Amino acid sequence: MSDPTRDDLAQRDDDSAPRDDSAPRDRAELEPWFVDRYAQYWSSQGLSVIEGRMVGHLLLSDQPVSADELAKASGASRGSVSTYTRRLVEIGFVRRVRRPGDRSHYFVMDADVWGGFLDNEHAYLVKQRELASTALELMPPSGPAHERIRNMHGYMEWLLGYYGTLRSEWARHKDGLAEADENPPRP
Repeated sequence: MSDPTRDDLAQRDDDSAPRDDSAPRDRAELEPWFVDRYAQYWSSQGLSVIEGRMVGHLLLSDQPVSADELAKASGASRGSVSTYTRRLVEIGFVRRVRRPGDRSHYFVMDADVWGGFLDNEHAYLVKQRELASTALELMPPSGPAHERIRNMHGYMEWLLGYYGTLRSEWARHKDGLAEADENPPRP
């Protein structure tokens, strides 16, 4: 089978795209399919496949998940689950919770984990801009290294200038999603 041409791809829209034969047909098939694909995307960014499997599982979970459940779902050891959940808590993707009367920790994702991602990205950009500012104060004002650090500072500052807009637009978009859930289109 040959690869589609650019013209073939340009003529397709989302509704006419061929169905992935491996796509799930029901809820029972959804979790393994979604978790595997989410882990592939996660690892394509240089992150751990196991960590991606844990995130994918938590995205689909309606209840807090124990470390044992995460180990089983991700195929990881309890030690790996501990390491990865600690990191996921630190970056704001996951929260550690307890159930009344139970000493074990459980893990959950906030409904707006993506808004939290924006907030964490903001903190990262601020720190990187501060790092570049300090470096610029101590570097000679010319040369390739100065230009790279100046561009680093400028890039972080530029992105930070859009943070307020991104956050408010995300809130507006999220409100629209909730409204669409409450008022689905009628046939």
